[in-house]
Amino acid sequence: MTTTVEEAPGTPVAIGGTRGGPDKPTLRKDRWWIEPAVTFTILTAFAVYATFAAFMNRDYYVGPALHRNLIAPLDSPCLTGSCVPGTHPFGVWISAWHITPALLILIFPLGFRLTCYYYRKAYYRSFWFSPPACGVADAHGSYSGETRIPLILQNIHRYFFWLLLIFNAILTYDAVEAFRQPGYGIGISVGTVILCLNASFLWLYSLSCHACRHFCGGQVRSFAKHPIRYKLWKLVTPLNARHMQFAWISLFGVALCDLYVRLVASGTITDPGFHF
Repeated sequence: MTTTVEEAPGTPVAIGGTRGGPDKPTLRKDRWWIEPAVTFTILTAFAVYATFAAFMNRDYYVGPALHRNLIAPLDSPCLTGSCVPGTHPFGVWISAWHITPALLILIFPLGFRLTCYYYRKAYYRSFWFSPPACGVADAHGSYSGETRIPLILQNIHRYFFWLLLIFNAILTYDAVEAFRQPGYGIGISVGTVILCLNASFLWLYSLSCHACRHFCGGQVRSFAKHPIRYKLWKLVTPLNARHMQFAWISLFGVALCDLYVRLVASGTITDPGFHF
């Protein structure tokens, strides 16, 4: 017996048409506004802290005076002429730059997060109400997709992904270097553990990225012909399912790690530890 399957007619998609959604402000009776409100608050708080840290231009390194080797992640790698001694193991690339080094490098990790598939959803809903939640009316009357400036720039996310791997490697190097305690030798402190956790969370966030999963298994018609890519795809797919969680954990992690180093560097707190 032969079974005939009829193809469903295609649904035309028109970019630039009238924005869809319910005819009234919302169809929901629950507290749907809590999630976008919390997201707005957290992302705004992180933006304020990152801006403050970027222009602070001090207390980002705990050095030999305190028998530590800790550098704040928002200021690493330190490549400018304004960097304090001990913070530029990769050399000074721009000696004429005498303002905060964070302004030179923050564009790359922030660019990766701004173009991240999950964060797009988060801030589209919480900042632009586009839409703020399922079953809630959109705040915009038209829709053009990510086809115009500035949203067309979201397409460079895949390139930020490769750049972020470099920064992850540098922060991993910083974490390893944190085991070196000048004047004491090798040791472990709270700062060492925090830097290691921060690097680990950033790797999990990057490797769970949709762009990473697509690189491993995207556009492959037969995994049998690409066994290595299949193994990589199998490895990152479970991580990709938790990309949202890793996005938030790594965001909190990098902020707390940066704040901890600055508090130690300023003398506000001490960094408990021991050496061998």
